[in-house]
Amino acid sequence: MAVMVACALLLLTGLAAGIRWGGRPFTPPEPVADLTVAEAARRYVWYAAIALVAGMSAGILVVGAGGRLVMRLLAVTAGPDAQGLVTEAEEVVGRVSVDGTIGFVLFNGMFFGIPAAVLFLVVRRFLPAGRVGGVVFGAGLLVVFGTTLDPLRRDNPDFDIVGPGWVAVLAFGAVAIVFGLAVEGTTCRLSSWLPLLTSSLRDLVHYGVAVPPAFVALPVTLALLLVGAVTVLATRWRALVAVVRSHGWVVAGRVLTVGVVVAAGLTGAIAGVVDIAAR
Repeated sequence: MAVMVACALLLLTGLAAGIRWGGRPFTPPEPVADLTVAEAARRYVWYAAIALVAGMSAGILVVGAGGRLVMRLLAVTAGPDAQGLVTEAEEVVGRVSVDGTIGFVLFNGMFFGIPAAVLFLVVRRFLPAGRVGGVVFGAGLLVVFGTTLDPLRRDNPDFDIVGPGWVAVLAFGAVAIVFGLAVEGTTCRLSSWLPLLTSSLRDLVHYGVAVPPAFVALPVTLALLLVGAVTVLATRWRALVAVVRSHGWVVAGRVLTVGVVVAAGLTGAIAGVVDIAAR
């Protein structure tokens, strides 16, 4: 019981962050006419730090804790016949352990939350402003990834064990929306709090909050460094920088984003969710 109470408190904290900070505007660094290599690197580090902190925070609070709560809910609503059965992930239905919960919360929070925060920063300009943008982002994640990978994958045999299916759809859908809100709110809050990196002690202390996520999620951090090197090199292409800063890029990005969601199988996602809900 204490484990589930702790997860509920974490989830509520993530929801509160999304509601409290979601109304803030995202405050990117001021554009400069001469984007040198050093300046491009500083800006990339700024974005990477925000992605690490916001992604790990929202991931642990919502994806990790919220996902664990949903799993427990589905185990309870499945009834006595499901208790003791083994899921696809080799977890025993109805068994709750502190070690298993901590591992689930941290692993899923880090390795889903941080990449999702990176994606949010990439598509942020194409989304509606404020909390609506967070809701749209969370819904988009559910359609593109949630119904093809997890947690609402149609061929997941666990939905034949736990359920009912409509409870799973509603619960995981709510977690996705809350995660979108939490990512949007946290990134907006960090954007106004975190300065561009300098050698001053004050700035170094600010960036210290990104050190634990960077070390804990080391594979993700290494991937960010590789992407950063490519991104900084790409800023040498002045024409590309001008296009990315233009209003036309925002319009094209919105069209492309909607197209990706539809092309990723919106119809298939709906059919999959309906199938799960009917179990």
